[in-house]
Amino acid sequence: MKKGKLIILLLFFLKTADCFAQIDTVVIDQKNQNKQILKLATVNAVLYGSTMFGLYQAWYKNYPQSNFHVFNDWDEWQQMDKLGHVYSAYTMSKFGMELWMRNGMDRKKSIWIGGITGAAYQTIIEFLDAYSAQWGWSWGDVGGNILGSALFTSQELTWKEQRIQLKMSFHKMEYSDPELNKRSDIIFGKSLAERALKDYNGQTYWLSANISSFFPNNKIPKWAMISIGTGANGMFGARSNIAKDNLGNIIFDRSNINRTRQWYLAPDIDLTKIKTNKKSIKALLFVLNSLKFPMPAIEFSEKKFKMRWVGF
Repeated sequence: MKKGKLIILLLFFLKTADCFAQIDTVVIDQKNQNKQILKLATVNAVLYGSTMFGLYQAWYKNYPQSNFHVFNDWDEWQQMDKLGHVYSAYTMSKFGMELWMRNGMDRKKSIWIGGITGAAYQTIIEFLDAYSAQWGWSWGDVGGNILGSALFTSQELTWKEQRIQLKMSFHKMEYSDPELNKRSDIIFGKSLAERALKDYNGQTYWLSANISSFFPNNKIPKWAMISIGTGANGMFGARSNIAKDNLGNIIFDRSNINRTRQWYLAPDIDLTKIKTNKKSIKALLFVLNSLKFPMPAIEFSEKKFKMRWVGF
């Protein structure tokens, strides 16, 4: 998943928080409602259009162009990038619905528009990929976009809430081997922000289920959740841990490192169920609820169970 797709997601984070914090301060009549919706549509169009133009100028313009072509990248990064697409589309759909609904649009229309734009915004970038010689149209990426939006939309239409939420956690990887740290700096970047966007070794994606929503007549706290997560490790290249220069010479070879997948089981908290009358706190909790915070976890990897007192 390229920087541009996560840049768009970050813009949704900021815009949703601002909207959520302010929109409840007034009662919207029909006339103001139409103005709010028009204003939001204009802001979204300008914001997305400028982001796409900037992304093309800063990223795609610097690489050779080609005719439309399909690129099969399913075997890259242990499919962690595909989970990134699912997560981004889900989160953008959720934020999109809140933006429209809290600016006066009725709930059902907000659900559909949020769900469609969650997948569409990212899929448009696939067209830029499709005309770039270095990448291409990825059906795996498109499938991830659709799956993420479908996960959001189907729950809203069925339950009118997100009983199963998709979340992400990240921790910066540090290695005792200087060669691995150097390689990570080259392909993932040095800053924490770059690593969070690009280093799949440090990313974990979680499905968090709200327990009380499935068992309404119980004394389980409304905020209590149980999460199943997955991540991967040992990846220092898209398909292998061998890198070559433009002449075909091997410049990095750590094929001795296993590329592994981990599975986790951990408790979680639904931050949106925490009661508060502060609109700014509500906004913050809504945004932060897309992240999974470190908690004890049971890990299964390489056919072994491990206890992680702080699981990312």
